[in-house]
Amino acid sequence: MAKSLVDSMQMEVRSKQPCRKELDFVVPAETVKSEMDKVLREFAYAISIPGFRQGKAPAAMLKSKYANEIRQELERKIVYAAFELAGKDGSLDIVSCGIEGEPKLEFDKEFKFTLGADTAPEFELSDYKAIKVKEELDAVTDEQIDERVKFYRTMYGNYAEVAGPAQKDDMLKVSYKSDFVLPEDASAALKRQVEAENTFLWLSDPETIPGCTAALTGAETGKEYTFKAEYPADYREAALAGKTVEYTVKVEGIQRRTELSDEELAEKARVKSIAEFRDMLRKAMEQENAAKQHNATVEKVYEELDKAIAEFELPPSILAAEVQKELQKMAREVVKSEEDAEKFKADLEENKKKAEEAAKKLLRRTFILRRIARDENIKLEESEVDTQLREMSRYYGYKEKEFRSMLEKNGGMDDIQLDMLSNKVLNHLAAMATR
Repeated sequence: MAKSLVDSMQMEVRSKQPCRKELDFVVPAETVKSEMDKVLREFAYAISIPGFRQGKAPAAMLKSKYANEIRQELERKIVYAAFELAGKDGSLDIVSCGIEGEPKLEFDKEFKFTLGADTAPEFELSDYKAIKVKEELDAVTDEQIDERVKFYRTMYGNYAEVAGPAQKDDMLKVSYKSDFVLPEDASAALKRQVEAENTFLWLSDPETIPGCTAALTGAETGKEYTFKAEYPADYREAALAGKTVEYTVKVEGIQRRTELSDEELAEKARVKSIAEFRDMLRKAMEQENAAKQHNATVEKVYEELDKAIAEFELPPSILAAEVQKELQKMAREVVKSEEDAEKFKADLEENKKKAEEAAKKLLRRTFILRRIARDENIKLEESEVDTQLREMSRYYGYKEKEFRSMLEKNGGMDDIQLDMLSNKVLNHLAAMATR
């Protein structure tokens, strides 16, 4: 019985450095020829050549006319088989793998190539099953409920005209203009952003115009105010991103929320009485406390686990990629203007150090939990992933199919599944620690 492509290949493993292996493969010439014949038959049936029936075109003609395409498909099949062979016996815990250099495959010769593989770090796990944590659930007090009721009285309150200076969280009726020169193809949204008549500005976050809360707190009806708005570099309207725009705002009215009465609040919440509303709040707040306590337990368990495990090497290429992701995350959080961008560049070396520290901490956590998942046989079910994607797509306002496709294209699917697996392991550890 003929050997399969995987069984016909030879593999030699070389250790380049901790968490890095070089896998040298040799594919015998007769195996290359056998696999090439299979590819040729596939091409013969897939391609129409004038003068020949489907699947009957001569091999020599196909090799001459489609040499590059045939070589690429043959290389793809061989490299895929190499991936399979590398993980076949489970001795290599490979977390990423890629071909090194540009090996040249020839149809009538043996094929040699090397895969560079990042492998999971090796370390001694502590006795994580012995970790114990005591849970102490905080009781919900009447004073906390009073504060929450007051919050809802204000949040659901109605706006009413007021005299005197504007305060934070007020709603101002205004007309404004700016010194921004609109492009000819300006959208309606951009036009409204730089000039508007008889509109409303809320002196609260998120701000409609950057800086309006600070500039207009204390404003009075009938007066004009001028201030500069600094738009962040990632602002949704590209024409304004990173720009500083001067606004002149005329305040035409000030409205403020008034607190609801007990009866009004109960009606707004669709309950019979304020007592029923307070009971509903108590249950919700108890659930919040339980969730906070669970999160605290999870972190305490991991803290104990982390302390008991010695430092270990991390895969170099994965660490480098994670450092870049952390650096980009830092930039998104702090760079809101051209000035911020220049400062970020000036402090780049320091920012890289912070990014590397965060990346190492994250990867260490990931590999520890990944190892426990393997030892405890904790896996993600397809239904769990589907449910998570369904909830995320609703939250972000996408159709589920579009959201999944977007994640698969940008590589986000692996990150989500890894986060889900880590959380599943942490919940498992927390359950053991609190028994």
